[in-house]
Amino acid sequence: MKKKVFVLGLGLIGASLCRAIKNPSIELFGWDHSEETRAIALEVGLVDQITSIREASQMDVIILAVPVLASLNYLQELAKLPLKSSVIVTDTGSTKNEVMKIAKKLPFTFVGGHPMAGSHKSGVKAGNPNLFEEAYYILTPLKESDATPLIELLNPTRAKFVVIEPAAHDEIVGMLSHLPHIVAAGLVRMSDHLSEKHPRATQLAAGGFRDITRIASSDPQMWTDILLTNRSTLLNLIEEWQNQMNQIKRSLLAEDQSEIYAFFDQAKRSRDQLPVKDRGAIPAFYDLYVDIPDIVGAIAKVMTILSEAKISIINLKIQETREDIFGVLELSFKNQIDLEKGQQMIENADFHCRRRS
Repeated sequence: MKKKVFVLGLGLIGASLCRAIKNPSIELFGWDHSEETRAIALEVGLVDQITSIREASQMDVIILAVPVLASLNYLQELAKLPLKSSVIVTDTGSTKNEVMKIAKKLPFTFVGGHPMAGSHKSGVKAGNPNLFEEAYYILTPLKESDATPLIELLNPTRAKFVVIEPAAHDEIVGMLSHLPHIVAAGLVRMSDHLSEKHPRATQLAAGGFRDITRIASSDPQMWTDILLTNRSTLLNLIEEWQNQMNQIKRSLLAEDQSEIYAFFDQAKRSRDQLPVKDRGAIPAFYDLYVDIPDIVGAIAKVMTILSEAKISIINLKIQETREDIFGVLELSFKNQIDLEKGQQMIENADFHCRRRS
């Protein structure tokens, strides 16, 4: 008999999970609040059937691929339904403490989950079976043995599964993902005020500033949920961040050259020791910068190289202009393998390339 798996939420994460785990041994059911998404999911064969939460009683595994607060509401609904005694319910939310507090009171097995993967694109059409490959997939079960059958189901994602305590998870991702998103959003808001005073600022914000604030282009609803469900951790981290800013402010007021140098030197040494290829709490950007000489057809040549090699890109733009170079072509790839292959082929055609450091 086929295992029945129900995925609630068919956006990027839900659709990618469906594409990764779909096989003849499971019957895949799906649901999304968007009627258009539901229609697309059926049309492209993402799921075998569209059904509602009211049919959850027949499911063997239920995956909540929705924002954190929505997951909490779904869990309350599921607790009122006559689910199978063997059912396993999991989520994909970015915070785990709040959901695991509720899990202790649920009448079914719940395993908290957080796949640390993402993409520049969103929605059901962005579903990618390779999205989770080599990414960390955090699990927070009440009992470690509860995670085993879920890992077996999710193994086709080729993710790296790690079991972590919920509080530790929220503190780690709070520092490595949530706080950076807050800081990036704050910088962008500051640049908005600057642009009102100096209209040229928007134009100059391209390039480096746009890169370091890239994560600010995230779903506002998702991040509202994340902040509210990781509130105490983030309040502590924001205070610590303010202390760091006050420290450099004091050094600047005192014109203390050695302290200012030490501030940046310590940061440089720590940053230089970070893993290069591992995929961490913030989804990696697989960007390649190609110097394009002022020659007719140069950009077309680069794109032809990638096309003939069947390497797809998810974004491209001319990043900047310089006196001796027509432009810098910024190419965004789906993964590290495509980036490395693309770079090698473009460099073989005598273009100069460099990656994000």
